[in-house]
Amino acid sequence: MSTSGAQASGEDSLIARYFRPLAKDPGAFGLTDDAAVLKALGEDIVVTTDAIVEGVHFLSDDPPHTVAKKALRVNLSDLAAKGASPAGFVLTLALRGVDETWLAAFARGLEEDAGAFNCPLLGGDTVSTPGPLMVSITAFGRVPQDRMVHRSGAKPGDHIFVTGTIGDAALGLDILRNGKAAAALASDAASREMLIGRYRVPQPRSALALAIRAHAHAAMDVSDGLAGDLAKLCAASGMSAVIDLPAIPLSKATSAVLAGGAVSMDAIVSGGDDYEILCAVPQGAFGEFMQATGEVGVAASPIGTIMAGTSSPKFLDAEGRELPLRRTSYSHF
Repeated sequence: MSTSGAQASGEDSLIARYFRPLAKDPGAFGLTDDAAVLKALGEDIVVTTDAIVEGVHFLSDDPPHTVAKKALRVNLSDLAAKGASPAGFVLTLALRGVDETWLAAFARGLEEDAGAFNCPLLGGDTVSTPGPLMVSITAFGRVPQDRMVHRSGAKPGDHIFVTGTIGDAALGLDILRNGKAAAALASDAASREMLIGRYRVPQPRSALALAIRAHAHAAMDVSDGLAGDLAKLCAASGMSAVIDLPAIPLSKATSAVLAGGAVSMDAIVSGGDDYEILCAVPQGAFGEFMQATGEVGVAASPIGTIMAGTSSPKFLDAEGRELPLRRTSYSHF
């Protein structure tokens, strides 16, 4: 993402107009070079990347500022789960054409979140595409040396925590598609808007990064569904797990849709786009972790236990019956 050269191209003009104002970090060089400098400051640099694609991760009529926020926040969610503090990001934007109104709103949303999460734009690329619009971000974070929290590391007896509430985003998408959730909440505009907001604009738990780093044996963010992502964490750790279904935190709106029969519990635990943190915390750190979550204002709920073994995690209802899962997570393929 460079605007240097004797004669600016259309791409250079677009970058200068919408994205150079966002590149406030000295290491970005005002987007006038072909690369940026990110100083390590004696820490490890954590790198993560996620792309969001029109028709897959957002809808064509979603507000452009929410598309920008989602693109950055899904990466910030990964950094938080690794115990990392945001350091900056690079952006690749694939456009079908130049829509000045859309780009202005997109850039405004990106600037708001880059400032709010202290994660400056460092560079990137803009390209044209005949296909769907695509936004790809690579984000960088910092942790003390050798302190990144991995998926692996969970141990028998660890408490399994999840932040926030589960299932809201999947219902938000269902509402936008006029599905069963839309009908179930036809008379509750506030709940519909809340669920749509959870789909369009995730809430990365960046404030919890330090507590994750201090107390968690293993952690990852929930992007493809609680059941599937728990299975990934357990597989990486060589462990299994038992989950108490009634302990899984649900919003009032999701609880209402569930109670009305418009969605099943297996769909809630396998739906994607939650962007909450799933982590394994040792028994001795339970109280300290709960205190830390309270201090930063991020709700975290204990929902189960890590178990020895390699069998698939079990989700048990109040009577101890296992919930059969038709699928465990969203998959692109």
